[in-house]
Amino acid sequence: MARLQVLSVASEVYPLIKTGGLADVAGALPGALAGEGIAMRTLVPGYPAVTGALKRAQAVHAFDDLFGGPARLLAGKAAGLDLLVIDAPHLYARPGNPYLGADGRDWPDNAFRFAALARVAAALGRGLLPAYRPSVIHCHDWQAGLTPAYVAFGEGPAVPTVMTVHNLAFQGAFPADLLEALGLPPRAFTVDGVEYHGQIGFLKAGLRLADRITTVSPTYANEICSDEFGMGLQGLLRGRAERLQGILNGIDTAVWDPAADPLIPAPYDAADPASRAADKAALQAEMGLDEAPDTLLFAVISRLGWQKGLDLLLDALPLLIAEGAQLALLGSGDAALEAGFRAAADAHPGRIACRIGYDEGLAHRIQAGADALLVPSRFEPCGLTQLCALRYGAVPVVARVGGLADTVIDASPMALAAGAATGVMFSPVNQTMFEGALRRTAALYRQPATWSRLQANGMATDVSWHGPAQDYARLFRSLAPGAAPARRRAKA
Repeated sequence: MARLQVLSVASEVYPLIKTGGLADVAGALPGALAGEGIAMRTLVPGYPAVTGALKRAQAVHAFDDLFGGPARLLAGKAAGLDLLVIDAPHLYARPGNPYLGADGRDWPDNAFRFAALARVAAALGRGLLPAYRPSVIHCHDWQAGLTPAYVAFGEGPAVPTVMTVHNLAFQGAFPADLLEALGLPPRAFTVDGVEYHGQIGFLKAGLRLADRITTVSPTYANEICSDEFGMGLQGLLRGRAERLQGILNGIDTAVWDPAADPLIPAPYDAADPASRAADKAALQAEMGLDEAPDTLLFAVISRLGWQKGLDLLLDALPLLIAEGAQLALLGSGDAALEAGFRAAADAHPGRIACRIGYDEGLAHRIQAGADALLVPSRFEPCGLTQLCALRYGAVPVVARVGGLADTVIDASPMALAAGAATGVMFSPVNQTMFEGALRRTAALYRQPATWSRLQANGMATDVSWHGPAQDYARLFRSLAPGAAPARRRAKA
């Protein structure tokens, strides 16, 4: 039986270029789907980090003018991924963050940079390469959101598209007067097309025009249809609810494996977790914390921002200190939060430590050495850090939202009695309830047998891509030609 060909369209992919969880998903899903009979190639912009990693790249198509300059489509492999790379130096040959300049602002031509990604994806779906034509196109977030629009309003046969929302807060809206320059016809600028509050909405277009919509947890799929979490798109999503599905993310359990992790000092597994004590001591030393084996060590690995609820943590630091705990924080983002945590670390040396920025190796060592991982997000589509925490035996302390609610079992009296609890959960997301969760976590930590059971339950949880890959495979097969009536292009 021939393998189903699926084209993944993503603006970042781990381990080549990463700013968040989107890259992790785009990097892990192709390998996970291979066992389900799905052959997934990934179309990605030709950032320097991507083109530099390509092995034996072959130019398979040339564009005379791709939004302002010539470009090539390269086929090659890197980090085990089968890639198609848009080599367009005028759009992508820039150092650093793929979306922001050195001044921290969006690149002014982001509309064209990511329209190019979508336009090439649609062209591949229509047969741009004689030797490769995908049966389904899988679009990730707003950067790929125009793909269904180029399919719907373009010439030639339509290819089924799936639009995956990793975070509805990022929508990609651009001025309406760019419509012609983006290669879209006037008829596309309607409420049933790309128009969104008088602008061109990249994500809105994908949500409206894709054959199916997925998001990264079942609870978040329900939440985004509500006024509270819908970010202005709840009406559209409610209207397409029958085409919306939540598929929980997994993590790459080969990369995140405490038994074979080269980035941690002392590997361990669920059967013999004793080496976590050595990892905790090493983490305390690395972060400049007091080496105190019996002290509850909380950790954070996160973007610092309002969504992540880390202002709640900053305000709760006096309680954390009063409980005799420590905090190790790795992250960056909001300048006021960065300054606040730096000041707290200066005021409480040995008890609070923060590392501003991101360090993949340190993230692994934090998961291996921390006792508990804090994720007090106000909304969280899925979350990956809590999945890594479960795998590594760091007890997750999370808000009851989105994917956090779907992946952590609260240590309620009944769950503890049943031996099923894996973490601590709180709701609603406010200061009082968060501080209550911190107190409850400290109380559980003072019960060694109970704490060990929480860790063991977490490490026994299946956080792999196995189940999610099966869900994606079923979805893609349901859309493949012959599985359903052919989809028509948008009418004039």
